[in-house]
Amino acid sequence: MHRYELTDAQWELIAPFFPDCAHGGAPGAPFKDHRRIVNGILWHLHTGAPWPDLPERYGSWKTVYDRFQRWRRDGTWAHILDTLLLRLDQAGLIARDLWLVDASIIRASRAAAGAKKKFRPARRVSRP
Repeated sequence: MHRYELTDAQWELIAPFFPDCAHGGAPGAPFKDHRRIVNGILWHLHTGAPWPDLPERYGSWKTVYDRFQRWRRDGTWAHILDTLLLRLDQAGLIARDLWLVDASIIRASRAAAGAKKKFRPARRVSRP
């Protein structure tokens, strides 16, 4: 097991959220192993490295990226998060005020908002 990868217990919690690898018998090539793909996604998110730098043990970076995007668009990630947060809440292990950070209260600098930098020419020192 490598750093950032899911343990067996963690995988068992989220495995049911992913589609059947064989597409339920429908035509088409079966999906690659979801666990390996999820571990590749976690590696990318933890390291912040570009997708093409994904280690080969996770498969093609393009496949991992495409699956990440597919699951983002179809709501798989949101469903996993909602379910896990609800389980924690029902077990009394998380306070509701920790569920979200509202970015509207975090002030960004003017430069982060796209403001142009002010240019001041260097002062000339006069010599006698």
